[in-house]
Parts: sequence; structure tokens; C-alpha cells
Amino acid sequence: MHLDASSLLGLAQLLGLGLALYLGVLIWLTTRRLTRPPRRTYASALARALPGDPGEALGGRPYESWTLKSRGLELPVWEIEGDAPGGAVAIFLHGWGDGRIGALTRMAPFLPRCARLLAIDLPGHGDAPGACSLGAHEARDVRALLDHALRGDDRAVLVGWSMGAGIAVEAAAGADERIAGVIAEAPYRRAITPARNVLRNAGLPHRLNLAPAIALLGVRFGRGPAWRGFDRGELASDLPGPLLVIHGVDDEVCPIRDAREVAANARVATLCEVERGRHNDLWTDQRHRERVTEAIGAFLDALNRAPGAS
Repeated sequence: MHLDASSLLGLAQLLGLGLALYLGVLIWLTTRRLTRPPRRTYASALARALPGDPGEALGGRPYESWTLKSRGLELPVWEIEGDAPGGAVAIFLHGWGDGRIGALTRMAPFLPRCARLLAIDLPGHGDAPGACSLGAHEARDVRALLDHALRGDDRAVLVGWSMGAGIAVEAAAGADERIAGVIAEAPYRRAITPARNVLRNAGLPHRLNLAPAIALLGVRFGRGPAWRGFDRGELASDLPGPLLVIHGVDDEVCPIRDAREVAANARVATLCEVERGRHNDLWTDQRHRERVTEAIGAFLDALNRAPGAS
């Protein structure tokens, strides 16, 4: 069949329209997946035969559940009394697709050294309403939590992993004297980095759709297409207190290079590199867990001995 020039042009336009429609839908689906991650709740823990709240995970230790109002949302919080009345208040900030339930495996080294432990479900995670902004706005929720939960001369240590590590760095950057230090597990510098690796590792499209999806989300969240002010490496240079960075050398989601750069930019930083450690096994592999627990214990002990500590 012979096609004249006008027919070829029409066919090309039709194919171009189809490709544009496909790419547009793919970008929309990508933004939706990134802002609506899977939720970890009590039911999901129960289905996996895992502890679902502090009472189950900490041998029946009493705890309180309450909600924090931030940005018009009611965010669930667990509060657990620690064994060191004069210690810092540990605030746990989870990663993308996780929740306060992820703090349960991390609490052991904090209980004997902290006055209280607080774990929150950030928007779009766990039992919290709303959608995830990939760390663009969650530092505001952390500051609201500090305002609500700290009493008198309380000092906080922010403890975050993956997305939560960057949120902790941003929330602490500046001159807030209430924040004694930051523990950042598996941090990354730019929002696109873990998104690319999560999609690639799941076998999902990312080459054509991810960059425009991230740019659109940056505009939606008020950061602009280049996500101005987000770089966790740059923000680390504005931390007034000490920083502990913990990172698996073989992390397949957040590259060790980012952790090294974040630590190098901070004024006072300790970098704990875990050989053969990956993104999700620092607390499940016994060898890694011992190394990480030791590093956290030393960091908290130093904070408790620092001037200004109770």
C-alpha cells in the first residue's frame, strides 16, 4: 500500500499523540506511586508475625498513643518513657514506605540513655492521613512535634532513616538549641536518587518518566523543578550540633557516596560505614545490628556528657 506525504504526516502525528499520551499517563502514575507509598500498620505487622506496637516489641513496657496536629492533619505518635530521666528525647523519623512501626527495631540502644522516645507516622504513612511529599514539607511536622512535646530544658536527638534521615537534617539545620544532635541512617542528598533506585530495583519504568515526575512534584511542593533548598549535603553544613551518619557500604537504594558527602559537610560528624550492609538489613543482620548499636550508644553517651546536658 502506497502512502502519500499527507498520509505519512497524519500517521506520524497520530503516533506522536499516542506516545505523548502514554508518557503523560506514565508520569502521572509515577508521581502517584511516589506520593502514596505502601503503608506499614499494625495489621501489616500482624500479617508478618511482627510486633505492631511498643507494648509488644518492648516486653510490655507501657507507652502512650496520641496525635499531633500539624498542617491540618492528625499524625499518630507513640511516646515511651526511657530509663534516663536526664537524657535527651529521641524522636524517630521513618523512611519512605515505612512508619513509626519501623522505630520498634531501633529503640534498644535509646531506652537506657534517653528520657523519652517519640515515634511518629508522617503524612501518607502508617496510620497518618495525607500524602507523602518526599521530605519537602515533613520538617515542618518535626518542628511542630518539638513545640508540642518538649518541656522546659528538654533536648532532642532526631533519629531518621532514609527519607527520615534527610528530614532530620533539614529540621535540625539552623540554630534550634533544643536539638542536641542528629542520627542519620542511610541518608541521600537529592530526592531523585532513591526514587530512581526503588523503581529500577522493582523493575518499573524510570528512564523517561522519573525526571519529569520529580520536577513536577518539586513544583507542586513549592521547591521548583530543581528542588531548591533540598540538598541534604548542603543542609548538613548548617547543623549546629553533632551528626552521626550510619550507612551500609552496599546500600542498593541510597549510595554510600551520599552518606560520605553529608558527613563531610557537617561541622562535627561521625561516619559509621557498615561493611556489606544494605538498605534494609542494618537492624536485621545480627553483625550489622551490633555495630550500629555500638555507634549509637557511643554517640548518645557523648551527648549526655556534653555541656548543657542534664
